[in-house]
Amino acid sequence: MERYLSDPPDGGYGWVVVTSAFFIMGLTAAVFKNFGLFFLEIQSHYDVLNSTTSWVTSTTIAVFHLGAPLASALSMHLSQRAVIVVGGLLATSGMIIASLDLSLPWMYLSIGVLQGLGVSFAWIPANSMVSHYFRRWRPIAYAIASSGECVFAMGFSPLFQWLIDSYSWQGTLLIIGGLQLNLCVCGALMKPLPAAKTSIQDKPVFKESRTSNKGTFQWSLLQRPELLLYIVFAILAAAGFFIPPLFLVPYASSLGMAQYWAASILSVLALADLLGRLACGWLANLRLVRNLQLLTMVVTALGVVLLLLPIAQCYWSILVFASLYGFLFGCVVAIHVTTIVDIVGLEGFDSALGLFMLLRSSGGFVGPPAAGWLVDWTHDFGASFYFSGLCLVLSGVFVVLVDRLVKKKKLKLPDSCTETTDHPILKVDGADV
Repeated sequence: MERYLSDPPDGGYGWVVVTSAFFIMGLTAAVFKNFGLFFLEIQSHYDVLNSTTSWVTSTTIAVFHLGAPLASALSMHLSQRAVIVVGGLLATSGMIIASLDLSLPWMYLSIGVLQGLGVSFAWIPANSMVSHYFRRWRPIAYAIASSGECVFAMGFSPLFQWLIDSYSWQGTLLIIGGLQLNLCVCGALMKPLPAAKTSIQDKPVFKESRTSNKGTFQWSLLQRPELLLYIVFAILAAAGFFIPPLFLVPYASSLGMAQYWAASILSVLALADLLGRLACGWLANLRLVRNLQLLTMVVTALGVVLLLLPIAQCYWSILVFASLYGFLFGCVVAIHVTTIVDIVGLEGFDSALGLFMLLRSSGGFVGPPAAGWLVDWTHDFGASFYFSGLCLVLSGVFVVLVDRLVKKKKLKLPDSCTETTDHPILKVDGADV
């Protein structure tokens, strides 16, 4: 009989996977994070409202999330490596088409659909690979990988502003497309994790959950109330997540700041984001508190900071609030994906991540245009931060409910070995052990 061991290597080639994921995060999320630099350029070029311009970003967010189940399913049927390479080609194509400056609807199609789908195809498998290569060090490994978004964002902010001034926003999009072609190289480094096999006589067949469920997307996970509540948290959080990076530069510019000073805020925000991810990843790895408890604290604090941000009326005060926002945002990002493992186990992680991303797309799709509409209505960019903060504070309530359900379920099943961050899942003739 064959036995498939479910112990991740927790190192070795896993650190190559983490490095590759680091660059993938930088070439996808960091580009999106600095899209606020293009906001006023595109709005002025097409002479449209804030809410109309916001649809470019919201379409990207929505397609990024909607493509998550497809990315997960394709990763199961093919491999994470192949899906990431395809994602790199899609993202590059989207930026190249957008640089042609055909029309605003073409911006929705190129940056919204092609770029969004490309980012999804690269981002989802990269997260999956890191989670499968690590168990004991999963929080810190994911924090390191996701910090690529921050490191690249710090450099991209002044670089993109200089490129826009030198080559126009159209030329800058073309250059970004060339950079994103490197996603294909990152994907090629994502070596699938092989299953170890040993011969066992007269023993039941043990199968690694990842192997036994390969190729099967588990829609039945939606029947779990704790996952549904966590998805409600994700929808509300997504509605607020993507607003501050989009409106910080326009807000600073509305106060009379020069464009480079406004752009520098994004660099400081990215540095604080990096520190938050590493700090929270390290803290989560110590397991002093449950991940869901830690998430509740940081997401609530994040919402409060955004509610207070509009009181900042000068460069240095905005910088302080942006730094606090960046640090707490990094804390949330460091654990909100890996926490899914605590809810459904590693066996259901790939499918749950796809469902998580799919359903939270509604929040990401509605959030930026709603904030843009509030800005148009009130003629005050501060309204966007009030809306964002309120969504995030409310999302923290649902994390509390999820924590209670998960804790209650563990008390009822004390002998269950459903994987959290500490235990693997094995199956004996289809049953969890």
